Amino acid sequence: MSSSEAAESLAGDGPFQEVSHVGVETKPQRRSTDASVQGPVSGGPVNGDADKIILPPLSADELAIAIRHHLTASLARCPISATPHEWWLSTCFAIRDHVLERFVRTQDQHHAQDVRRLYYLSMEYLPGRLLYSNLLNTGLLEAARSALQALGQNLDMLLDEECDMGLGNGGLGRLAACFLDSLATLQYPAIGYGIHYEFGLFRQEICNGQQVEKPDNWLLFGNPWQILRPENAQKIPLYGRIVDHFDERGDWCPLWIDTQEILGVPWDIPIVGYGGATVNFLRLWESRATHDLNLEDFNRGDYTDAVLEKIRGENISKVLYPNDTTENGKELRLIQQYFFVACSLRDILRRYKNAHSDLHGLPKKAILHINDTHPTLAIPELMRILIDEEHFCWEEAWEIVQNVFAYTNHTLMPEALECWSIGLFQRVLPRHYQIIAEINRRFLESDVEKQWPGDSEKKRTLSLIGDGVVRMASLAVVASQSINGVAALHSRLIGERLFPEFHALYPKRFNNKTNGITPRRWLQQCNPRLSALITQSIGENWKTHLEHLRDLEPFGQHREFLELFMRVKYRNKEDLAQVLRDRTGLVVDPSALFDVQIKRLHEYKRQHLNLLHVLSLYRRILHGPSPTQIPPRVVIFAAKAAPGYATAKMIIHAINAAARKINACPQAKDWLKLVFLPNYNVSLAEKIIPAADLSEQISTAGKEASGTGNMKLALNGACTIGTLDGANIEILEEVGRNNLFIFGKTEEEIEALRKQGYDPWEPYRQHEELRELLDWMRSDYFALPDGRNPLKLLAEQLLYDGDPFFVLADYTDYLRAQSWVDQSFLNPKHWAQKALLNTARLGRFSSDRTIREYADEIWKLPAVRIPERPGNPQGS
Repeated sequence: MSSSEAAESLAGDGPFQEVSHVGVETKPQRRSTDASVQGPVSGGPVNGDADKIILPPLSADELAIAIRHHLTASLARCPISATPHEWWLSTCFAIRDHVLERFVRTQDQHHAQDVRRLYYLSMEYLPGRLLYSNLLNTGLLEAARSALQALGQNLDMLLDEECDMGLGNGGLGRLAACFLDSLATLQYPAIGYGIHYEFGLFRQEICNGQQVEKPDNWLLFGNPWQILRPENAQKIPLYGRIVDHFDERGDWCPLWIDTQEILGVPWDIPIVGYGGATVNFLRLWESRATHDLNLEDFNRGDYTDAVLEKIRGENISKVLYPNDTTENGKELRLIQQYFFVACSLRDILRRYKNAHSDLHGLPKKAILHINDTHPTLAIPELMRILIDEEHFCWEEAWEIVQNVFAYTNHTLMPEALECWSIGLFQRVLPRHYQIIAEINRRFLESDVEKQWPGDSEKKRTLSLIGDGVVRMASLAVVASQSINGVAALHSRLIGERLFPEFHALYPKRFNNKTNGITPRRWLQQCNPRLSALITQSIGENWKTHLEHLRDLEPFGQHREFLELFMRVKYRNKEDLAQVLRDRTGLVVDPSALFDVQIKRLHEYKRQHLNLLHVLSLYRRILHGPSPTQIPPRVVIFAAKAAPGYATAKMIIHAINAAARKINACPQAKDWLKLVFLPNYNVSLAEKIIPAADLSEQISTAGKEASGTGNMKLALNGACTIGTLDGANIEILEEVGRNNLFIFGKTEEEIEALRKQGYDPWEPYRQHEELRELLDWMRSDYFALPDGRNPLKLLAEQLLYDGDPFFVLADYTDYLRAQSWVDQSFLNPKHWAQKALLNTARLGRFSSDRTIREYADEIWKLPAVRIPERPGNPQGS
């Protein structure tokens, strides 16, 4: 379809400059129901074969019968009395039946072919909601829509019955979910491992402007996608002590005795690849006590003591990242990490032993990937199993370990490198401490001594144990065949700043794998209007070959297409405006610039720098006259702060205190709105990202490993304002400097400023506008009715606590870049061309590309085509 025909399908004419204001029909939140932009729906290519499409194997009538069957047989409901939640469940069960057929076929083929598998170990996954993505990936979306319509139901309304899975926090978990999608789509044999958190991180509420954490009870009504596997439960030891023991050959064989046991029970979630040919799975471990009830205590009337073991056992998988500001919190985190990897390793070895008798062959059939430092305990645990249980000699065990593990580092922040106090480690995992100490001794006496003979300082720096702690990131580097960063700058800094000595020892192990996102979730699913427009214009191969988006570039010279592109954006902004009104009561104009910062709340991500600009803009408005040289702006924040991170929570309070003042100001009414959307999760991101005009990627240079929010927003036509940090640099290379708004000091300049002794009072004294702004924040102007003033606290912390993330140092240049944004947005055609080129040039940042690089260069993992069923030439 030509651009003009696509424009006709959306309806509406008028001069280009009026595109943002054209009156179009508004649908509530769910954009997929908009028939005027709904493109053709089909399955996807198998393993990158763009000419091979897996067609929907079920008709709408067959699916309607299946849904009715589950309503009756699974839920004991008749249609007339069924609730929307029950209709949603029945639909999920019907789709799950179809998915599980493919799942069994996939696993049968993997077993029959004795494939090499990837085992992906991650503490977090953020898959979001699964019904819509499973319908897309199986090619059943339109069949389900028609089936439910025939049953008197609306698919789009039922989709909101699903809760986001509470299995992650931020970018790390969402990246893992994108990777699982790409692994299945590209037909790589893979199993993800994680923890079956009962309450996830937390559900965020904003009370009196402050974050309040509530349990995220995502499993309250169960989950239709998960499958309990009690037959594969594992018993995991903790605590205890080590006694010397000699085996029948007279060799020392220490025994780990007097342990406490925890039961790990697995739940499987099928992962459907696009096209539905391959269905891998994610296995999540739930902790339980080995004995639920002490009947003797119960009969004595000691009812609390009778279930104490049950409570302790279940606590391990209660929440993601328990607050570690207390010693009990630290201990629980350590136990969580060991529980997860110990269960997973036993499961991996069980599966291997089902087909093989000799563990020496494990590296040929398995690659274990450590996603960030949390799963590093898998290394000493595999050594313990091989030496203590399988009776390998040390050298044989270590050779296996070094050939099965690969490690991705996701951060340069020291607090995320997993250092455990020696005392805690010895108490919880005494045998593992012995093993790490022996790995360390051999490493220092061989590799380090050979490279730097007699250099005790190098040994102190490189030691896996020192300064009272066990250094898990260093252990991961020593034991892994590959160590990669997740953006070019990040990977360089890993070698130069984080692990320079290790890089000197093992230069060939270090490499880069720039992150990516799945276009199925982050364009096709979350932005169906834009997805349909793209498909109508260039075909649908972009869904598995995102580089084909380059074919959109010539449309940047077509007035009609640009109008259509911006009409899609405007309608998405209307939907988000309705979300803002429903959730916060704030009314905004969709024609305003939607300025978005959505990510985990951390000082290095610099939400407070964004807030300083908002306050500067507000101050200019107050000084009048009407600011005709700036566009109306809606600034949207969404983020969660870690429960124990006081400064991050204070920034949230400051944002809400500023919003209280700005949104009530008559002078600012038509020019500036500020809003903090609570409880940020995948589903909320799917509403915000398609509507964003400006993407705030403003971390301190050298601190953000990669970022994936930058990719999601740019892919959906948002222009980036950002520093030269993380993947921003590579996005700049692809999109072009004229289509982003780059500002701030480079990583080298930040490092030089740090070394010379950065003083935040210097920019305060040098820049009048900054000085007046901070003085204003420190006044009583923003004081709350209860007397508290979080903006004053923020200003004083920046000035008196050293401004560790160089907010004030980058302030002036940030305002310059924001002024550039204003001028660009006031030229609609110019802005539309920038936005289109952001979408068109993001092809490199598909997680399919990233996974192919991992598979080819690190995992050495062949794809496995799943044969079609006999009698079904199109596959299923």
